[in-house]
Amino acid sequence: MACLLIIEDEEILAKNIARHFEKLGHTAEVVHDGVLGVAAAERLQPDVVIVDFQLPGMDGLEVIRALRRFDDPPRIVMVTGLASVALAVDAMKAGSMDLLTKPVTLGSLRDAVDRALAERGERRALEIYRQRDAREASLDALVGESPAIQGLREMVRSFASVEPTDHTPAAPILIFGETGTGKELVARACHQAGPRAKGPFVEVNCAALPAHLIEGELFGHEKGAFTDAHTRKTGLIEAADGGTLLLDEIGELDLALQAKLLRVLENLRVRRVGALQERQVNVRIVAATNRDLDELVRAGKFRSDLMYRLKVFQITIAPLRERPGDIPLLARHFLGQLAQRYARGDLRLEHDALAALQAHDWPGNVRELRNVLERAALLQRTPVIRASDLMLPAPVAAAPGAPHAAAAPAAGSLSLEAVEREHLVRALEACRWNVSQAARKLSISRDTLRYRMERHGLQR
Repeated sequence: MACLLIIEDEEILAKNIARHFEKLGHTAEVVHDGVLGVAAAERLQPDVVIVDFQLPGMDGLEVIRALRRFDDPPRIVMVTGLASVALAVDAMKAGSMDLLTKPVTLGSLRDAVDRALAERGERRALEIYRQRDAREASLDALVGESPAIQGLREMVRSFASVEPTDHTPAAPILIFGETGTGKELVARACHQAGPRAKGPFVEVNCAALPAHLIEGELFGHEKGAFTDAHTRKTGLIEAADGGTLLLDEIGELDLALQAKLLRVLENLRVRRVGALQERQVNVRIVAATNRDLDELVRAGKFRSDLMYRLKVFQITIAPLRERPGDIPLLARHFLGQLAQRYARGDLRLEHDALAALQAHDWPGNVRELRNVLERAALLQRTPVIRASDLMLPAPVAAAPGAPHAAAAPAAGSLSLEAVEREHLVRALEACRWNVSQAARKLSISRDTLRYRMERHGLQR
């Protein structure tokens, strides 16, 4: 039940109010002075305060203003025998959620307190969810201890902290990674790690909506701008003002919208569909894609000027197959989440299951790993997950005479890093160090090849 504080100089009325709410199961304390009431609120941290307007020490409006300065301010209901429109306006401005006129009935007071408690509960629930989302989107959520993930965390921390001193929008961030590598998680970490963490984080999937709808979603529209525009709508760019806008699958954005987005990045202003005036915005745009933007530019499907503008800061997420040492950490992390979500106790992997996870090449990356573990956790009746429970496909043996098999060194003669480096050098030399051709030959993206070249220190 709730804790109530009653600041009322009429002793009989205050006692009756306290007794009424104590019968309902709440705890209630009575104070007859404004200054003492603020001191009691600091001590009790009540859920709801019922405060009279005319009080000795300080009046009710001053009490409300003092209570609103608390870190976790209570909900406030004012009662007064001098009700007026001016007082009601002042009370609402000060922070009271209700104003009741004396003589006040206990029923109306109970209704007001119930509304106050419901609103406080909703606010606390929202704060809990906000804190949970912040934890799940923090740098700690980027699970792994491989050099690639450590470098990723450091890069996110560095990029997120760069903000202009004139309060203009921060430089955009482009995140590249294969499907399932966690591009959205990295984007949220960029938001939470910087000074925009208290602002909104708005996400839009550019591939999920057709061009004629996504324009209205991004820029909004005025009433009557088109046939179905019955009301004014704020666009997602405006909604993200002061925070971060994630444009997922940016490579799928229509060319006409690319031009409008570039204009927003250049002049920091947005115009709703059907509007005559532009609005200033302060938003950091984070774009994510699993496609090679350089290839899209050459194919005429992406604007080169927008690509260069988005690439002020670029983050490349290494695929899971390139960091097998992170698989045990990720598996334990996901199993902990799944055990809590499905009340399955302490889920754990047997050695053969862990070996099977590390032997798999994970074309779906981290998302595939999580889905495999979730399926095993739901179907398995015991807390121990074996290799057979994972239902992973058997590793495909290399065909005799395959080029990579013929060129492979004897076991133990070279490290995995050395083998990869040698393979990259051969592919690059075969293509005369043309990165795009070598990437196609290796069946990887151009950005992934550049990432591996930098890791191995390869240059022409």
